[in-house]
Amino acid sequence: MKRGRTTNEANSSSSEDTTEKESKRHKIVEKKSTVVQSPDWANLLQDIILQVFQYLPLLDRAHASQVCRSWNQVFHMPDLWRCFEFELNQPATSNLRTTHPELIKQIIKRHSNHLQYVSFKVVDSSKESAEAACDILSQLVNCSLKTLGLISTARPSFMDLPKSHFISALTVVFVNSKSLSSLKIDDTPVDDPSLKVLVANNSDTLKLLKMSSCPHVSPAGILCVADQCHGLRELALNYHLLSDELLLALSSEKHVRLEHLRIDVVSENPGQTQFHTIQKSSWDAFIKHSPKVNLVMYFFLYEEEFDPFFRYEIPVTHLYFGRSVSKDVLGRVGMTCPRLVELVVCANGLRPLDEELICIAERCKYLSAVGLGECEVSCSAFVEFVKMCGGRLSQLSIMEEVLIPDQKYSLEQIHWEVSKHLGRVWFPDMMPTW
Repeated sequence: MKRGRTTNEANSSSSEDTTEKESKRHKIVEKKSTVVQSPDWANLLQDIILQVFQYLPLLDRAHASQVCRSWNQVFHMPDLWRCFEFELNQPATSNLRTTHPELIKQIIKRHSNHLQYVSFKVVDSSKESAEAACDILSQLVNCSLKTLGLISTARPSFMDLPKSHFISALTVVFVNSKSLSSLKIDDTPVDDPSLKVLVANNSDTLKLLKMSSCPHVSPAGILCVADQCHGLRELALNYHLLSDELLLALSSEKHVRLEHLRIDVVSENPGQTQFHTIQKSSWDAFIKHSPKVNLVMYFFLYEEEFDPFFRYEIPVTHLYFGRSVSKDVLGRVGMTCPRLVELVVCANGLRPLDEELICIAERCKYLSAVGLGECEVSCSAFVEFVKMCGGRLSQLSIMEEVLIPDQKYSLEQIHWEVSKHLGRVWFPDMMPTW
């Protein structure tokens, strides 16, 4: 017969039941607490508004910031002020867009330490606009810029300023921004001493330097940059700054492989500029160190000034002739530019380029983009050129006036033949009639 439970056993059982019930109750409370606990809707809403603001133009963003206090707080969040473009002109003489002076004051006061990617676009040619850009630069003492661009859409702008005033403003950024990686300062009075300041403070981070048309920089100044900034991957400069020493510095074991080198070969007055010749051994060392580099060369020379160029093989990949170039020079291009990818010829004259184009097609096995302006080519030679290049010609821009009909092809027939060899529909460009 089953015995009844003793008092101790009953008390023990009751205690266990109570403990178990308490444990379950706590779990239920914790579960309810977890369910009831809501996300921080205020922070979540700010995150959503921030993402929306990032897609809005500045003016729309400013208008939206007036809706409520929360939206105004989002408007001033650092994430929205890391990237900014100052557009500067003189409203009294221009209808072009400009950054409002009050906004500039607010940025300097509240967001100068947030700025990281900044450009100054002087959209007129006035000295006052360039001075305004320098005044803003000189106030960025708390900044830590990664990218700085000084852009003049109309010359001379920055070149009109006293050199000391410009250098003083630029040095503020060079000294205070210890992590500059991209610097674009075309058409400015930057000089060798200011480049030394740049190198002293940003040599470990500088990756891109674009400084064409900077007359106060010497080959020694740019060589200093190449010697110290071993992470430099992109460089743009005028031909007078290019030297054998610079190419060898860019080819040293310490230096990373250069990805992009742009050279502007410019002459303002025919016969007054003496162009030096770069040794083939320097080009060979450079291309051996950086075999995949894009070497871009823009030529703005007069015909009699081409003698030092294309005398031996050079590793140019993109070649642009902004002025008329002779048949002889284009023939030498075919013989000396085996890495050529893109060729643009602004003008040549009235002598057909049949043989020159055929030579380029034979020897430039990577050619994929061609543009011909005021030139002449027979239809037969042009079809042969396209046939030899084949479908790799992804860009082919030829004015209809360039093509000269012959016994084999008329202008009406040529687009069918060219389209067949390209593997896509092609028509020559036509001059607008209006």
